[in-house]
Formats: sequence, structure tokens, C-alpha cells
Amino acid sequence: MRKSISNDELAELPLSSFEGVIHLIEQPEDLDKALKYLNNQVIIGFDTETRPAFKKGQVFPVSLLQLATSDQAFLFRINKIGLPAGLIKILTSPNILKVGAAIRDDIKILQRIVPFKASGFIELQDLVKDYGIENFSLKKLSAIVLGFKISKSQRLTNWDADELTEQQLIYGATDAWVACDIYKQLLITPKQQVVIETEVVEGVEED
Repeated sequence: MRKSISNDELAELPLSSFEGVIHLIEQPEDLDKALKYLNNQVIIGFDTETRPAFKKGQVFPVSLLQLATSDQAFLFRINKIGLPAGLIKILTSPNILKVGAAIRDDIKILQRIVPFKASGFIELQDLVKDYGIENFSLKKLSAIVLGFKISKSQRLTNWDADELTEQQLIYGATDAWVACDIYKQLLITPKQQVVIETEVVEGVEED
């Protein structure tokens, strides 16, 4: 597996996005079916989205929590439903692996809503170092590990809008899904083998 990819090489790769089923959870009554499915998973991709701030000192609370498998994506509108106990159960479960890139801040902003002890999280940026990978953005990791690029064009859109656009839904689902599939691919990829070469010096036998 290659260590890095340039922006020019990235531009040449095919563009991909999540093509599975997207479930938008905006009402408490939509939770049960989503939680039942997610509680039966071992590996899920994890991400959040927050309304961008364009003024100094301006900070918005998290808007969206995305949890996805290879073919199902669940987008929870935290700005509308809060952080229910069922979601906290998933976020604190050591038996459900939640995979993402640069997730420490994502976890912290969720903990501001309801304090909880995060468990079962896997940081891709730490994990890929064992494979000799030197690029850590989700966009470049998807290129290196999966062979395609993902779009980040919706990142700075309004995630608190009354209705999310189809492009926002696909973007949100893609970020969580691709993290899940990167991890699954790494599981079947040999880690970098570090070979330490020792200089051999032949001694001269004394008389």
C-alpha cells in the first residue's frame, strides 16, 4: 500500500459516494428501527456535521450525527432530536466499533450535549500509521486505501437548515460510510513490515 498521494494524483481518481440506503432521523419516533439495526453491528462509520461559523468567536452546536455500515447510513438530526439515551448507549458501547478520522473533536461536541464516557472508538489517523500511510485526511485515506476520491463540497453548507438537500444527505452518509469501509479494508491488509538491516562486519582472526 502506498504511503501518500499528491493532489494531482488525487484529481485523476474516480469520484465515489455512498450508494446505499440513507435514513434521515428527524423525529423521536424514527429512532427505534435505526437503533435496533445499529445495535446489531460490529463496525460502523462515525462522523458529525456542524453549521460552519464565519465570524470570529462564533461556535455552533453539532447539527448532525452520522453512523453508517457498508450499505446503510443513518443521519440523526441532533439539532432537532437532541442526543437520546439510545444513541448514547451506542456511543458508550465497547462492543460496537465506531470508526472515523479526526474524531476527537466530534466526540467532545457530542459530550457537551450530554456527558458520556466514549468507548469503542477507532481513530483512523492513528491506525494508518501502522501501515506506513503518511496522509491523514479522510479524502486522501479513501484514495490510498480504497482507490477513489470523495467530494468535500458540502462541508461548509448550513447543517441547521430546516430541510437538508439531497447533496447534503449524500455527503453526510459518504463520510461515515467511507470511514467504515477504509477500516474493513485495513483489516485484510498486512501492516507495514519494518526491516532493520544490520551491518555485518567480518572479523579478522588473530594469530
